[in-house]
Amino acid sequence: MGTTYKRILLKLSGEALKGDETGLYHYETVDEICKAIDECCKMGVQVAVVVGAGNIWRGGRADRKMDRSLADHMGMLGTAINALCLKDALRRIGREARVMTAVEMRTFAEPYVKDDAIRHLEAGRVVIFGCGTGSPYFSTDTAAVLRGKEIGADALLFAKNIDGIYTADPKKDPNARRLEHIGYERILREQLKAIDLTAAAFGMENDLKILVFGLDDPKRIVRVVSGEAPGTVIDNL
Repeated sequence: MGTTYKRILLKLSGEALKGDETGLYHYETVDEICKAIDECCKMGVQVAVVVGAGNIWRGGRADRKMDRSLADHMGMLGTAINALCLKDALRRIGREARVMTAVEMRTFAEPYVKDDAIRHLEAGRVVIFGCGTGSPYFSTDTAAVLRGKEIGADALLFAKNIDGIYTADPKKDPNARRLEHIGYERILREQLKAIDLTAAAFGMENDLKILVFGLDDPKRIVRVVSGEAPGTVIDNL
């Protein structure tokens, strides 16, 4: 399989790592995701990853009595835990990886420095970004578009629990249809929940290409990179 991409950024939710399990991780799913990432690397694609923490903690759903900044900092720690989990799964299949965090925790990870991240990617290592943007109130979707822009990714792959963006909620509306292509302007105008709206605004301003697809089968990552899997493209029409 061929690919038109030299460098991609893959956005994974924390929930993707737990599959249908009730615990923090479904390790077979984690392994399959990492095998797909490794396959992309073997195709000559440089892969960076931003991972969420929804399997561990969701700051937006914290008790309202909790300070929002503190809740978001707890979420940042959760992303670092998930990043280390992915790194170890990649190690077990022989793929070198580096965890880089927006908040320094040198015992476990490298501090994020753009040029260092690019050097790792050029050396064939997978770079996993943890701690989001390093600031509260910003989602990991926003971290993904920010890091994608900084490292010069050709495309951003957003793995979701649905196979693209629909005209309506397909679980509620049987007439909902999947959109193959949508512009940032429409997402922002109609306040669509496809991706975080702050991330959408940043993507529009910086002319980024986002591919939204379902992660029901981790092998879909490889197919998306190869241009074979359906999904939804978000860009400036």
